Amino acid sequence: MQHLLHNRKNKFRGISVDMLYYRCTKAYRLCEFACLMNALTLVQPRLGPYLQEVGYEMWSRAYSKGRRYNIMTTNISECINAILVKERELPVTALAEEMRSLVQRWHYERRTEAEKCKTRLTPTAETLLSEQYQLSMRMPRTCSCRRFQLEQLSCAYGMIAIRHSKRDVYDLCFEYYNSSTWKATYAGMVYPLPHQGDWVVPNEVCDVKVLSPDIRSVSGRRRKSRISSVGENAQHQKCSRCRQLGHHRKTCQNPIPLHESQHSNSSQLHSSGPSQNV
Repeated sequence: MQHLLHNRKNKFRGISVDMLYYRCTKAYRLCEFACLMNALTLVQPRLGPYLQEVGYEMWSRAYSKGRRYNIMTTNISECINAILVKERELPVTALAEEMRSLVQRWHYERRTEAEKCKTRLTPTAETLLSEQYQLSMRMPRTCSCRRFQLEQLSCAYGMIAIRHSKRDVYDLCFEYYNSSTWKATYAGMVYPLPHQGDWVVPNEVCDVKVLSPDIRSVSGRRRKSRISSVGENAQHQKCSRCRQLGHHRKTCQNPIPLHESQHSNSSQLHSSGPSQNV
């Protein structure tokens, strides 16, 4: 969704339609989506056919073929790359051990948090359900929002029907929102690997010859951060010492003008106060 927005900024310059685009992505009903797309196309006529060519099911909630469960992004690979920036320079075996240790820590933290849950649903689902229940208390008894079909969690209109039929509000919640499912997800253990000298490697694995990758090494220092997408706003560091971009205070090697150095020294003397004789 974000990459598609950055591509839009690069290919179709002009009036910003970011708010209309986000409303299109998060619309539940097809009629609401069509109305917003018509308004977006009126502002930028070439953008409508481009989004249709990409495929509405790829970025919109209304045309999603599966159950999104309110998840509108798939950037887990970029998150893993950001976490393993330093570890990627290690050998393959050490990198695999770092990834195993990371998964083990995640499982432990989430399993500990899940064990503290005493409600029928997860805390996030309980909060959403409570918000929809409060909203249902002041809404008319009609429903066509498609929110329940996509998120499998009762919407405010569904709450009205549940109260009218005197049923339990948890009966219409999908099992993935149950706290028991949450606990079962992290119930498995991730065990540490033994010392490399104690590994039992099969003969067919030992006989395999692992060749180096068939790629040409690029001269210069290897890139650690990912290449920004077209139109993506890059965040630049600003040094608090020399006020220049691209580095921070600890790595700053730029000379400071004499008048700024004297000004900083005098300010430090004033802040410390007059010296006292003993």
